[in-house]
Amino acid sequence: MKNFCTLLIVLSVITGCKTKKQEMGPPQIPTYIVQSELVTISKDFVGQTYGLFDISITARVDGYLEGIHFDEGGHVKKGQLLYSIDPAPLDAKVAEALSMVAQAQTGLVKAESDYKRYKPLAEKNAVSQSDYDESLANYGAAQASLEAAEASLQFAKIQRSYTKIYSPLNGIIGRSEAKVGDYVGREPNPVVLNTVSRLDTILVQFHLTELQYLNIAQYAKAQNAIANRPKQQKADVELYFADRSKHTELGLIDFVGRNIDPTTGTLLVQASFPNPNELVRPGQFARIRINFDDPSEANLIPLKCLQEIQGKYSVFVVNAENQIEFRSVELGETYQDMVAITSGLETNERVVIEGLNRVRTGMKVVPQDKKFESVRNNKQ
Repeated sequence: MKNFCTLLIVLSVITGCKTKKQEMGPPQIPTYIVQSELVTISKDFVGQTYGLFDISITARVDGYLEGIHFDEGGHVKKGQLLYSIDPAPLDAKVAEALSMVAQAQTGLVKAESDYKRYKPLAEKNAVSQSDYDESLANYGAAQASLEAAEASLQFAKIQRSYTKIYSPLNGIIGRSEAKVGDYVGREPNPVVLNTVSRLDTILVQFHLTELQYLNIAQYAKAQNAIANRPKQQKADVELYFADRSKHTELGLIDFVGRNIDPTTGTLLVQASFPNPNELVRPGQFARIRINFDDPSEANLIPLKCLQEIQGKYSVFVVNAENQIEFRSVELGETYQDMVAITSGLETNERVVIEGLNRVRTGMKVVPQDKKFESVRNNKQ
């Protein structure tokens, strides 16, 4: 009797669990409603900024740095004195060259006098032809010696002028690599003393892979941007910074490399952007965005809705009868955490966004529409 009662209790528990399970009904599954949006096909590339001109300031002669005549990190003007090097050794070379010129001038005067004295005598056969020829040769050699001495003097003066280093352009100068008293102009001491950059226009260099470059050919607008089409028409080239802020000016592709680098498989591309307030500085890492075509309608879903098997993509769709359908889709462009669907889905259809491992084809569910906060809607 005791065993019979125990069996009844167990059967009651099992029956109660089954009844409770049946009462629960279909599971609730988070879904996302496919939305059609106006989007622009674009690609992002990571690049680095440069000044329109980044000119290295170098010491063309070696010597002790005597003076620094600018404020580090400040603006300089073209022709402004930047550095001065001790000119004493080169002053001595100029003085030495001057003495050589004086010596050559004295030699020329004597040679010219001898030539003028021998010439009329040679015409009367009063001196030998060999003596006349010798005076003529000495006169020519003296002239050449004077020209060589004057050239050496000019070179010495040029070398001395290099002890004063001037700014080659209007721009911003950086931190000096040498201090007063340093011996500069010869390794290992600083050869490049500083750099002056012109920043009213900023350059951004980035690289395209070979495949990216080939894909661009499919879009006329991007092709115009990359292929150096008429430069009076600015392309939709945008510049973003590390904090996701956007540069206020649109850019222009002004240089495309001649060839694909065989070592990296990439093509160098350069864009230029107006930089009126000189806020963008050389050396910044920046993100370039090229808009490939005009805006068009596209069905977008979150990337997390996708399943990928051997390069094929699919989603779970909740149909009108609230049953799960397994459906293959074709992908278009990716927009950060969203992707465009070119075929396989219609606007306003529901796709499973969470719990993909809990559903199967034909399963009855209760769709729970969920809003997806995409990062593309936030500040870039």
